[in-house]
Amino acid sequence: MAVSPKRVSKANKRMRRSHHAITATQFSACPNCGEPKVSHKVCLECGYYDGKQVIGQEETNA
Repeated sequence: MAVSPKRVSKANKRMRRSHHAITATQFSACPNCGEPKVSHKVCLECGYYDGKQVIGQEETNA
């Protein structure tokens, strides 16, 4: 059951919300080209992910 806002102290309320802070995005170097990229995402510069080319393989079929 919910507790009235008057009953929850400021310290307890702020301790509960201590995990709500925004953290900065972490970057790592792409193993293929060395550019900074977000972890677990495709590199936007070279298109590689997990050692395989994922983006940029456009073939023209006539």
